[in-house]
Amino acid sequence: MNIAFFLTPKSEVIYENVESTMRQVLERMEYHGYTAIPIIDSKGKYVGTLTEGDLLWKLKNTPDLTFKNTSNVKVGDIPRRIKHRPVSINADIESLISLAVSQNFVPIVDDNGIFIGIIKRSDIINYCYKSMCENQ
Repeated sequence: MNIAFFLTPKSEVIYENVESTMRQVLERMEYHGYTAIPIIDSKGKYVGTLTEGDLLWKLKNTPDLTFKNTSNVKVGDIPRRIKHRPVSINADIESLISLAVSQNFVPIVDDNGIFIGIIKRSDIINYCYKSMCENQ
């Protein structure tokens, strides 16, 4: 099976740029109810996933940082504790599932590392569930 079947395209994904501010990403994540968000650079390449935990650790470990001045912190300057690896759109389903086990979503990139969307773990699980029900 081609993993593109599961793809949520970039145009339908909430993501942020490394040049955005911590405050912008906090507000975007709150508004959409997300706990993690893909981060891309100015050329559209996937650079990582920022999580609520990353934001909390940045607040805890930065003296004098409060919500009011999070607009002074660039997303690219926030350390990410976990490296969420992307997969190529040409990857096999096994590669996708091995990452989906530990990630809520798997970032998908093209052959040049350009972010093209995500595959949600819930979509994989729902597909497997429906397949199991149909085969009974």
